[in-house]
Amino acid sequence: MSQSGVEAAAFFRDVASHRTVWTVQDENGCPAPMTPSGRRSMPFWSSLSRAKKIIKTTPTYVAMEPREISVDEWMHEWLPGLKRDGLLIGINWSGPRAVGWDFEVDQVLARLEAAHTSRATSQDQG
Repeated sequence: MSQSGVEAAAFFRDVASHRTVWTVQDENGCPAPMTPSGRRSMPFWSSLSRAKKIIKTTPTYVAMEPREISVDEWMHEWLPGLKRDGLLIGINWSGPRAVGWDFEVDQVLARLEAAHTSRATSQDQG
């Protein structure tokens, strides 16, 4: 699995477990850079440490602060708005260029549901 694939898998597992996502923001709001495909993507991370690391290692984000969002708020308020605006969801971007996988909102919701179901099944069996 590619590094981006590993980061994406970690994102859904961590979010299902901790019920929190993180983004970064400054006085202008949250970034939504243009992807190589010509669409904008808003990045999110599965932990505070990942969000802090991207701020530290990515010059574009150096003046930003991490922002915590409950998974319920993210799923019911943020994601519908991002879908309406045609934005992709960046998952656990990493490195000095802040790269990683981008998903459609519906893909994110499906993967979160699968991760939640998998986690619940594991807990029932353990």
